[in-house]
Order: sequence, then C-alpha cells, then structure tokens
Amino acid sequence: MAQSTPQVELPIPESNRQIPEDETNEQIPEDETNEKKKIGKKSNLNYGWWCRIFIYIICLIGGQCAATLLGRFYYDEGGNSKWMAAFVQSSGFPILIPLFFFFKSPKKNDSSPLEKPSKFTLYMIYLAFGLLLAGDNLLYSYGMLFLPVSTFSLISASQLPFNALFSLVLNAQKFTALILNSVVVVTISAALLAVNSESETSEQFSAGKYVIGFICTVAASSAYALYLSLLELTFKRVTKSESFDTVVKMLFYPSLVASCCCVVGLYVSGEMSILTAEMNGFSKGEISYLMTLIWTAILWTIGWIGMMGLISEVSSLFSNVIGTLGLPTVPVLAVFFFHDKMDGVKIISLVLAVWGFLSYVYQNYLDDSKDKSTKSEDIEATTTH
Repeated sequence: MAQSTPQVELPIPESNRQIPEDETNEQIPEDETNEKKKIGKKSNLNYGWWCRIFIYIICLIGGQCAATLLGRFYYDEGGNSKWMAAFVQSSGFPILIPLFFFFKSPKKNDSSPLEKPSKFTLYMIYLAFGLLLAGDNLLYSYGMLFLPVSTFSLISASQLPFNALFSLVLNAQKFTALILNSVVVVTISAALLAVNSESETSEQFSAGKYVIGFICTVAASSAYALYLSLLELTFKRVTKSESFDTVVKMLFYPSLVASCCCVVGLYVSGEMSILTAEMNGFSKGEISYLMTLIWTAILWTIGWIGMMGLISEVSSLFSNVIGTLGLPTVPVLAVFFFHDKMDGVKIISLVLAVWGFLSYVYQNYLDDSKDKSTKSEDIEATTTH
C-alpha cells in the first residue's frame, strides 16, 4: 500500500493576502464615500454662504434705516410730493447695470432637467411685480408724510405677521409656537401705536392725517409682505434659480416698471409742475434737495439688494424678520435727528418688536440644531451599515 503523505498548510502573511473585491466594497461602501465628499464640499461652501448672508443683512438694515431717515428729512425740509417720494424708492435701479457684466448667469447643461421660463412669462412677472411695487411705494409715501418717522417705522413692523400669513399660504411655511408668538407680539406692538394717536397728533400731524397715515402704512405693509412671498414663490417655482444674476434681474426690471408708473403719476397728478418750486423752496437749498433724492434712491436700492438676496438664499419670512430688526433702530435715531418724542407706549412697542424678532431667531436656531442632529444620525447609520 502506498503511504499517504501528510499535507502541510503554510501560513500566509496577512499583508500578502488578496482581499476579494466584494469584501472591499463591503468595508467602504461607495455611497458612504460619496456622502462624505458631499459633506466636505458643503462645509467648505458654508463659509461663502454665511459671508453672503452677512452682506445682505448689512445692505438691508443699513439701506432701509438710512433711506427712511432721508425720506423723513425730505418732507420736514419742504418736500411735499407723494409721487416723488414713491419714485425715489425704485428709481435707483440704474446702479445695478454694472452688476449685469460682473455676474452673468451660469451656463446650464443640456441634460439639466430644469426648464427656463419663457420670456413672455418673465415679462409678465416683471410687469406685475412692478405695478405692485409702485402701489406699495405710493402707500408708504403717504404714511411717511402723515406720520412721525418713529411711528411710521414701528407700524411698518406689521408687515411681519402679514408675511407670516402669506408664507403659510403661498410658501408652505411651518408655524410653531415661537413663530406664532413672534407674529402676535409684533402685531400688538403696532396696535399700541394706533391707540396712542392722540399723543402723537400736533399741528403738523392732525388726527385725520394720522388716521390716513396709519391706514396707508398698514396697507403698504400687507402689500410689501405679499410682494416678498410672491418673490420667494417665483424663485422656487418659475425661475428655479437662486443665482445673483437672477436676483439682480428680479430687482432691475420691476423697479424700471415701478419708476415708469411713478413718472406717469407725477404728470397725471400735476405734481411735476410744482417740483421746480418745491426745489427752490427747500429749506436746505437746491443742491441739498437733489442730493436728498439721489441718495434716497441709491439707499433704497441697496436695501432692496439685501432683501432680494435673503429671499433667494433663505426665505421671504427671514428677510422680513431682518427688516423688522432694523425698524426699532429708526425711532432711536429719529430722537437724535428729528427730535421725536420717545414716550412710554412707544418704548413698550419697541421692546415688543424686539421680543418678536428674538422669538423668530430662536426658532431658527432650534430648526438648525434639529437639522444638524438629523444629518449626523443619518451619517452614523450609513457608516454602521
């Protein structure tokens, strides 16, 4: 019988072993690798996003506060044209022309599923937004004419609850207890000023004019809130783009339409014929009159850039909350520049406006923390599996 030879199994070093391809794929899933790459890329882009948000906030608050003060200065020093006050709120759009050359629309791939809206659709949107903006500017000019600047600014805070309502209907904005608290508190803040009209009336601001100014300002606030919500809806459903070029176009063309409407209003109302006499009678001089109008137009445009940028990057409600943050600043500045009275009711109204703003900011903080926690849990689940 042949003797069987025992088989000896030689140990193979771990470093020389060939790992099957399937085993490698199990250790490092491709989806997990791609997810990590996306997260790393997004974290790098966050710095640029926060930088843009900060710039937009500065433009909105700074432009809005300075333009409101100059608008009050125009009326206090002899200006009386409501259509001119409305015209300067949108006539600064020519300063946007250089931006068309620096920020061009990115070229889209032919395979992109997004379809660009037709030119006719865009022109109709620009026309509708321009007409709405012209009417809103005229209402604001009446409110600014018949109200002290501090009261005008604080009543304008009512645009926040209006915006919350329109955002709920048009933009599917989620309502929480903190957001509802913000809406109610800011509404009470504006209502306090309405019942305090007797202490505000004087020879310059009679009771009848105060009522007209209050109604016009509230109507302008609601129209402005509708305008913001419709803009957000347009960015998401129609243009489907949040590029800076799209933001500039959505500001330039409606402002052009609104300015043309105001020019027609100047001629139809007959105010165009008295502008020369108004300039000559301006207490600070003709040069000051022209510079007041020019800088008011420029500052309003800067504020609009900030507002449009925040709508495209975040939401219309967030943009409105930031604008509301600037409103309590104006009455404080008006005390120094126009010697407005800051009585107890107005102080309480200011505190409530700040309280409403902080409630909304805290809700944003909670939402952001929850979102980060959810993403972290999803990454951990992907890694373990």
